[in-house]
Amino acid sequence: MRAPLRILGIDPGLRVTGFGVVERGASRLAYVTSGCVKSGEGDLAARLRAILEGLNEVIAAQRPAEVAIEKVFVNANPQSTLALGQARGTAICAAVLAGLPVAEYTALQVKQSVVGNGHATKGQVQHMVRRLLVLPGDPSADAADALACAICHAHGGRMGALSTRGYRVKGGRLV
Repeated sequence: MRAPLRILGIDPGLRVTGFGVVERGASRLAYVTSGCVKSGEGDLAARLRAILEGLNEVIAAQRPAEVAIEKVFVNANPQSTLALGQARGTAICAAVLAGLPVAEYTALQVKQSVVGNGHATKGQVQHMVRRLLVLPGDPSADAADALACAICHAHGGRMGALSTRGYRVKGGRLV
């Protein structure tokens, strides 16, 4: 029987970064905790620092073995995409600085893994996260997305993910 694997899922956002921790045991998936890191308003550097410090606290308190994070999607507003990418980079830095392997998943992969439909709504994701983890109520949308990312990873979603484990940077590329 293998030891339980604690996974931190992260749904990056510049204003609100969702996090969720699950533990994968031999025969079941268990909810540990979830919530949000809120960066508030203000200049970009202060907001990124709030995300980094908040996730550092979560990592220190929950001691995950692996991290799963949602990939950035490109939308119509390039400024929003850039800001989201900076929040995501900050979240990855928090994990990497803690020595944790990071796996990345698209929203399509996460939704397919959790709901069975890659185009599921936020409400459907919240509902399935609640059912899969036997929660008393639906988690917030950001926490649900983070938990869904952790669930995707726990279900073996790594096969389609880019993981930092076993890779190194050579010439500016992962090899």
